[in-house]
Amino acid sequence: MLGRLLILLLSVLPKHALSRGAGWLATRPIPKPWRARVHGAYCRVFGARPEEAALPLEEYPTLNAFFTRTLRPGLRPVAAGAIVSPVDATVGAYGTVRDDTLVQAKGRSYSLAALLGSRELADRFEGGTYATLYLSPKDYHRIHAPLSGDVTAATYIPGELWPVNVAAVANVADLFAANERIVVELDAASGGRLAVVAVGATMVGMTRLAFDDLHTNARRREVQRHHYDRPVRLEVGAALGHFEFGSTVILVCSPEAGAIEDLATGASVRMGERIGSPSHPA
Repeated sequence: MLGRLLILLLSVLPKHALSRGAGWLATRPIPKPWRARVHGAYCRVFGARPEEAALPLEEYPTLNAFFTRTLRPGLRPVAAGAIVSPVDATVGAYGTVRDDTLVQAKGRSYSLAALLGSRELADRFEGGTYATLYLSPKDYHRIHAPLSGDVTAATYIPGELWPVNVAAVANVADLFAANERIVVELDAASGGRLAVVAVGATMVGMTRLAFDDLHTNARRREVQRHHYDRPVRLEVGAALGHFEFGSTVILVCSPEAGAIEDLATGASVRMGERIGSPSHPA
């Protein structure tokens, strides 16, 4: 009931304006003597692990700098010969793409074509596997390549900014296909195609790519598709983008690319961890 009331309240609030405001606030400079206290309080409230950060807390000049922090070298080893998790996250859903359908939550499903913004692209994933990966505010917020390959296109699709937490997933129809998002198309070096969909959410300042200026929560409200005549080569585990606060990544794998393994809902995964097998391991 509380979750439904929250969704009802958010339905009448200006979610984009609120999120841009949160993003603005997160980029305000924090005086150096206060930084460790501010970031330490954030860690205590949300359960983030400051000892994993690449820098001491006082070296992050804004909340956003801490949200988008890198990690100490070696903390996320990348599994060899595997499809790896692109993020630190909790598994929200896992399954096989059947008749253009993905499961959002128990009793709720949505269209892959609607999520990707393309029926033609969605058809390439029929019979493939997918995983919904939820990043909470405590998690490391960077997104990495799940396999080595070439990024051939990235598309910004405008939409709503509903939360992506458990309550919203259970109560908002077609949530991931309704929220604004960036769809990254990756042709795997081992064959086949993957889609990495970075979904925006309430209070997420922006979602940004590492190799392009596309971002969510833009004031422009039309589809923006960037096709790369010279594909962007990424090695497995390379930087793909980041969230400025927690959100969700949906990873979709075509049958030709291999398969994501059976992931239990609620399980935790870390970036670089093996979550599947490519068709032709290197």
